[in-house]
Amino acid sequence: MPDSIDASDAMIDNWTKRLEENAARYQALADRMQGQSVTERSKDGSVQVTVDSRGLLKNLVIAEAAAGKRMADVSAQVMQLVQRAQARIPELLQQAMTETTGTGDQAAVEIVREAQSTFPAPPPEPEPAFPEPDRVRRFLPDDADEQPRTPPPPPQQQPQPPRRRRPVDDDDDEFGGPILS
Repeated sequence: MPDSIDASDAMIDNWTKRLEENAARYQALADRMQGQSVTERSKDGSVQVTVDSRGLLKNLVIAEAAAGKRMADVSAQVMQLVQRAQARIPELLQQAMTETTGTGDQAAVEIVREAQSTFPAPPPEPEPAFPEPDRVRRFLPDDADEQPRTPPPPPQQQPQPPRRRRPVDDDDDEFGGPILS
């Protein structure tokens, strides 16, 4: 009986030690993620956002260059940049886990999966309502191999009946008709 008690004590000590090690690794992960942030900037540099590791907006910079834009476009750009920044959080979490807890742990896999569902990839950027001045728009058929269509033949004109001239009357003046009728 003493061997089974000693074996049970050793097993409990082993579990306790593994739990403490896991707790220390997850605390290291939490500490590491606490200081992480993601910054995204618009293509023209007029808007910049920074979110923390929880996805909360921590900084927003709108440059003077945005003054000429419609406010609806600027606010849409801010929201899109926040979504893009948040979508990078699962990648940061995955990298931090690889370095602290390892990726083989089922809890680690579940944490990343939860982050991916919380911060999905953003929708694609919409095309601008009006083309930018430096962009060239071509209005060509989609298929370059397609031969241009020949224009339809002009409509055939129907021959008109000849016009009849009024006979000239002596009572008519030079203008082709009587003054009094």
